[in-house]
Amino acid sequence: MDVYLLQLFNGLSISSILLLVALGLAITFGLMKVINMAHGELIMIGAYSTYLTQNLFKAYLPASMFDWYFVLAIPASFAIAFVVGLILEMSLIRFLYGRPLDSLLATWGVGLVLQQLARSIFGAPNVAVTSPSWLDGGLKIMDGTLLPYKRLFIIALVIACLVAMYFYIYRSHEGRRMRAVMQNRDMAACLGVSTRRVDAMTFAIGSGIAGIAGCALTLMGSIGPSLGTYYIVDAFMVVVLGGVGKLVGTVLGAMGIGMFNTLFEYWTNASLGKVLVFVCIVAFLQWKPMGFVAMRSRSLD
Repeated sequence: MDVYLLQLFNGLSISSILLLVALGLAITFGLMKVINMAHGELIMIGAYSTYLTQNLFKAYLPASMFDWYFVLAIPASFAIAFVVGLILEMSLIRFLYGRPLDSLLATWGVGLVLQQLARSIFGAPNVAVTSPSWLDGGLKIMDGTLLPYKRLFIIALVIACLVAMYFYIYRSHEGRRMRAVMQNRDMAACLGVSTRRVDAMTFAIGSGIAGIAGCALTLMGSIGPSLGTYYIVDAFMVVVLGGVGKLVGTVLGAMGIGMFNTLFEYWTNASLGKVLVFVCIVAFLQWKPMGFVAMRSRSLD
C-alpha cells in the first residue's frame, strides 16, 4: 500500500512541476498564438533571481534571517521575469503577431542570447541554491513513507498560482478583456479594448509565472544557463495536450503526463517511460486534435 501511495505522490509532484512550468506558456500561446521558444530562458531568469536573492541575504542580512529569503525570492522572480517579458513583447513580439514561424525563430534566437548572457554573468558551471531549513525533511505518514516538504511546498505553490490566475482571468476586469481578445480580437478592439495593452500584459504575466517556476525548480537541484531547455518540450506537450488557451485543459494535461510518466517509469525505466508517454500523447491527439478541452471562439472562419 505504501508503495502505491508513494508512486501516487510522485506522480502528483511531477504533475505540479509540469503545470507550473507550462502555465505561463499556456496563457501566452493561448492568447497570442506566439510560439515562445524563449520560455525556458524566462524560467532560467526566475531561477537566477532566486540565486541573487539568496546571495543578497547572505551578504547584507543577519544569518538568523536567511531562512526567509525564499519568501522574498518568489515575488522577486515573478517581478524580474515580468519586466523581461514586457520588454521582449514591446521590442520584438508585437511585430510578429500572425507570423508563428517568424516568432519561433526570433524567440529561439532570444533564448540563445539570454543563455549566453547568463554564462557571461554567472559562469557556465551550475550554481547551488540553498533551500531554507524549514523545507528540510518530510512528512511521515506511515512507516517507510516520507513526503518531502520541498515537494509539498511546490504543490502548494502551484495551487496558489492556479487560484490567483483563476481570479485574474475570470473575476477581474483585466481578465474579462483578456478573454474578449481570445474569443474575437477584432470585435474586442471595436468595443474599445486596447488589444496592444492586453497582449503586453498577458505576455508579461505569462513570463512572470515562468519566473516563479524557475524559483520553484531551485528546490530540486542546482541551476545553470541551460536549465530551461530541459523543460521547454514538456511545457509545450502539456499545453498542446490540454488544449490551447484553456486553464482547465492545462491542469488535465499536466496531471495526465505526470501520472503516466510515473506509472511507466515504475513499470519499465526512465528512458522507456518517456517514450511511452510521448506515444500516448501522439495517439491521443490523433483522436482529439484539439486536446482535452477545446477553446470556444466567436470568430467566424
